Amino acid sequence: MSIKKAVVLSSGGIDSTTAMAMAINDGFDAYSLSFSYGQRHSAELDAARRVARALSAHAHKIVDIDLRQFGGSALTDTIEVPKHDHVNELTADEIPITYVPARNTIFLSYAMAWAEVLKAQ
Repeated sequence: MSIKKAVVLSSGGIDSTTAMAMAINDGFDAYSLSFSYGQRHSAELDAARRVARALSAHAHKIVDIDLRQFGGSALTDTIEVPKHDHVNELTADEIPITYVPARNTIFLSYAMAWAEVLKAQ
């Protein structure tokens, strides 16, 4: 029987942690993939490391890419990160300044490349 493999994008947050736990529960070896993309903080990478270790991921890679080259986000540029005291201060009709253009599309491309090499399902 061949071992099922799954590449899981891991930010260290609840969504990616749940996805990894579900893949493992479904019998997959989890290959955790995170990114150091020029974000201003390392908290999410620290959390992704802890999650991969706690869930016994088969491997965890952190890929360095530099999305600061494009800017356009308070997470990767010199734009000030807004502070809000209440959710009512947010406007639903605007893209948040913390949105990183095409970040998830880029992450998925890397995940597909690794999945192909691993012959993952």
